[in-house]
Amino acid sequence: MTALAEILIRRIREDGPMTVASYMAECLMHPEHGYYTTRPPFGAQGDFVTAPEISQMFGELIGLCLAQSWLDQGAPAPFTLAELGPGRGTLMADVLRATRGVPGFHAAMRLVLHEASPALRAVQAETLRAYQPHWIAEIDALPDQPLFLIANEFFDALPIHQYQRTHGQWRERLIGLQADHLAFGIAPDPTNGGPGPQFAAEPEGTVVETCPQARPCMATIQHRLHAHGGLALIVDYGGWRSKGDTLQALKSHAFTDPLAEPGRADLTAHVDFEALAEGWAPYRYTTQGAFLIALGIDARAARLAQGLTGAALENHHAAHHRLTNDAEMGSLFKVLALYGPSAPPPPGFV
Repeated sequence: MTALAEILIRRIREDGPMTVASYMAECLMHPEHGYYTTRPPFGAQGDFVTAPEISQMFGELIGLCLAQSWLDQGAPAPFTLAELGPGRGTLMADVLRATRGVPGFHAAMRLVLHEASPALRAVQAETLRAYQPHWIAEIDALPDQPLFLIANEFFDALPIHQYQRTHGQWRERLIGLQADHLAFGIAPDPTNGGPGPQFAAEPEGTVVETCPQARPCMATIQHRLHAHGGLALIVDYGGWRSKGDTLQALKSHAFTDPLAEPGRADLTAHVDFEALAEGWAPYRYTTQGAFLIALGIDARAARLAQGLTGAALENHHAAHHRLTNDAEMGSLFKVLALYGPSAPPPPGFV
């Protein structure tokens, strides 16, 4: 049993069952035993690999998309180039390398990173030391100016609430105890609020997830876009409407029981893109595979392949396939673009 499991069990004994959202928050960000505060989660030595770690092509194409949108909107200066949850800084490093030849782009940008983990901030500072990044703890601290933002696998790690249709009413799923071990259960009373009216006709047993923390994040982003223009690219796995129990845990690149080892496995849930886009127009939405192909990943992959042989070439082809193929990340991951009211749609959306 992990140290965090013992803490949570004591808390449940004293205070009663906790929400899935509270459990996720403790598992991921507990100051002493949280997953993101105690270990490097990314890469082959971590528990999962994100798209920027798979291939430089991902970040390069996103960088060119952001830069072209910046040009299409009149090359505003100054502007904020921001990333939410930058990991090791790999994606932003690729974005900046790909855009260094765009006249005026680097000179006009202010690089802003939203990162809660002190350990990851230190890694990002080293990776991006040439660009003088500025860190913010809260998204509402984004500068009040044109915003060009990327959030790759950020929203999937925000804590979720789960609700289950039980006897014709929505009741929240909770985490309590069974034989001194953590276990899922259902609140005895109906929940006030819960899923929106679009789920009113769902059948018995349906599970719906909501992410209250996402709404203020999106409100801040939308406010900057409305006031000053720009582009927000959100890349994550999920779909247009939340439905089903999607809470999952990853450890050593394999799925595991979300309740088995609190603090030692990554916890995520599928993103509800409909909720992220709520109240905003214009936007575009597509799959990651379609987005990257429209941006020219096939041609970029062919050019990079020219200098490779043997295992390096095989790995390159595998990375290209993994990012774009429907059987891998190509259709599971989606891309949502929000942009200024008077701006043209960004490249990559057909």
